Amino acid sequence: MVDLNIKIGTIEFKNPVMVASGTFGYASEFCDFFDPSVLGAVITKTVTEDFRPGNPPSRIVETTGGMLNSIGLPNSGVEPFIREKMPFLRKIKTRLIVNIAGKTGDEFARVVEKLEAVDGIDGYELNYSCPNVKEGGLSFSADAAVAEKVTANARKKTRRLLITKLTPNVTSIGDVGKAVENGGADAISAINTVVGMAIDLRKKKPRLSTITGGLSGAAIKPIAMAKVYELLKRTTLPLIAIGGITDTTDALEFLLLGACAVQIGTQNFVNPAIGRDVVEGIADYCRENHIHHISDFTGSLVI
Repeated sequence: MVDLNIKIGTIEFKNPVMVASGTFGYASEFCDFFDPSVLGAVITKTVTEDFRPGNPPSRIVETTGGMLNSIGLPNSGVEPFIREKMPFLRKIKTRLIVNIAGKTGDEFARVVEKLEAVDGIDGYELNYSCPNVKEGGLSFSADAAVAEKVTANARKKTRRLLITKLTPNVTSIGDVGKAVENGGADAISAINTVVGMAIDLRKKKPRLSTITGGLSGAAIKPIAMAKVYELLKRTTLPLIAIGGITDTTDALEFLLLGACAVQIGTQNFVNPAIGRDVVEGIADYCRENHIHHISDFTGSLVI
């Protein structure tokens, strides 16, 4: 038998495979392909305090080895999320993490506070790649002191698992990682998308309405791996790796590096059942290599 259970903070997960926010909707969209209960966790599409329409089209562009998006975190707001999405989400027999974003640091704390009374939520993932309107549109990851303060304010509102999702588009992701650790985060997820741009030669215009967007997919895996490595050296927090995971091998490489879990993102659009496939693939690898517990493999990279 292979034991894929992991623990982050005080929460146990049945396996280390999660789905990245914004690539899996609210889970019901994928039920025709597989049962989301086989995942270690479902991480919801981003929830904000109020309704957001998102950015105008065009807002998704395929690129070589990846995808550019500038969707803009469209969602109905926290109250409709509680009424309309939670009844289904709490039926899924796995851990549920709600991804949260805000225009100000206070908004993160307010959304956490509103979700605290809702049953079926195991934790929150704070999306620090969104623009901070009080700081001139820079992301909350751009300033370690700001990231620490926002984390500390959210920490005061909950005893649930608190994960901070960090952008790679900073001078030192390690500094930000240490800051959110000081602020009371239980774990870090990294990386979010890398800033990129695409041009339509025929129209002589940018292909995204916002000109630049977030690059994801296989193309960013080496960047993600380097950033995860940097965070592992700078912080003691558990690391959940994101970026370019397209198959079991990619997932295993991040676990070997030292990530306690992985999130699959863009590949959900290519193979909607990829989450299930990777869970099964990790179990097969462990059986074939006589690994009885996934923790015996995690972080065993020889450097």
